[in-house]
Amino acid sequence: MICTVIILVVCICSTGYALNNGLALTPPMGWLHWERFRCNTDCVNDPDFCVREQLIMQMADRMVSDGYKDLGYEYVNIDDCWLARERDAQGRLQADPDRFPSGMSGLAKYIHSKGLKLGIYEDFGTETCAKYPGSEFYLSVDAQTFADWGIDYVKFDVCNSDSGDSNFGFPIMGFFLNQTGRPMIFSCEWPLVSAKPNFTAVRDTCNLWRTSHDMEDSWEMLSYVIEFYGNDTNGLSAYAGPGGWNDPDELIIGNFGLSYEQERVQMAMWAIFAAPLLMSVDLRDIRPASKALLQNKNVLRINQDPMGIQGKRRTIVSNIEVWTRPISPEGTVAVALLNVVGKGMPTRVTVSAKQMGLSNTNGYNLTEVFDGQPIGTLTPQESYTVKVNPSGVYFFTANPL
Repeated sequence: MICTVIILVVCICSTGYALNNGLALTPPMGWLHWERFRCNTDCVNDPDFCVREQLIMQMADRMVSDGYKDLGYEYVNIDDCWLARERDAQGRLQADPDRFPSGMSGLAKYIHSKGLKLGIYEDFGTETCAKYPGSEFYLSVDAQTFADWGIDYVKFDVCNSDSGDSNFGFPIMGFFLNQTGRPMIFSCEWPLVSAKPNFTAVRDTCNLWRTSHDMEDSWEMLSYVIEFYGNDTNGLSAYAGPGGWNDPDELIIGNFGLSYEQERVQMAMWAIFAAPLLMSVDLRDIRPASKALLQNKNVLRINQDPMGIQGKRRTIVSNIEVWTRPISPEGTVAVALLNVVGKGMPTRVTVSAKQMGLSNTNGYNLTEVFDGQPIGTLTPQESYTVKVNPSGVYFFTANPL
């Protein structure tokens, strides 16, 4: 087995098989069950909230009827706990027959009938994180099984595996997925097994890759992820772009742990990050204000900007973080003034054009992003003063005159 793996890796490298699947030219958008529904398999006592095909179908229905699909949210993604406890007699994965009686092929047909795409979860190890069958020693079989089912997106985890094997296993799985001939986004948790991931290899293999721990429904976790990106840990911003994206994990907007101001923060920062937008919320019962944030066309336009440049934190002024991202048309900049302090009254801050990297000699038109209202103009010699709410964000674009 070891010799086979080595030979395959050599073949992959020598023949130039990189990802190059033409997918994810902008950050993928969709829905993922994990943060909101976890591994709830108790469909007897909790039928409306357990992980089963009815839940997935209902989320797909709401994505269409409530306008998410029309805005670009197209992937309906199942995470861990969809599996049966054993593979079938031919060694293939199978869905839990009680919770997914139509099987994944039947579910994929339903999702596709809605004009959406189906994503699935597996693990490189012997078992998934929740102890269901993993893909180790079955990479080729599982890749072909996903293709036969009509899967469009594969999330691949790293639980219950030898961290040293990931450097071989993920490229091999990417190779097998491409060999099926079916276009499937490859989402990797590969970087999580190393303190200093090889992001060049990761980008050559994956369409998106997780960069930090699972997102929890809390401001503490959200602010931790933002700080991680602010530090540009391992220089990760340089690797993002069309076809491959840093993934800070799910959107928790509409759940329980964030205030409205904090929900605005996540939406703005995920746009600055050029991050995948994977909602993890019960779309059947979402607050109107949260839904409006997820569907804000101005924010989505920045997130989906075709240049695909990840934004960065430029500086900190009076405890306000200054983040910028170049977007289209050329010379335009998205600016987020972020107040991570959650205490007291709004913070008044004055930020110079230079601190925001705004150097166009003719100046800029400024427009607030969330409401689309014009703010005024700014020249390179001027500064801009604004109040930023506690654990809040002031988000605007600067368009060159």
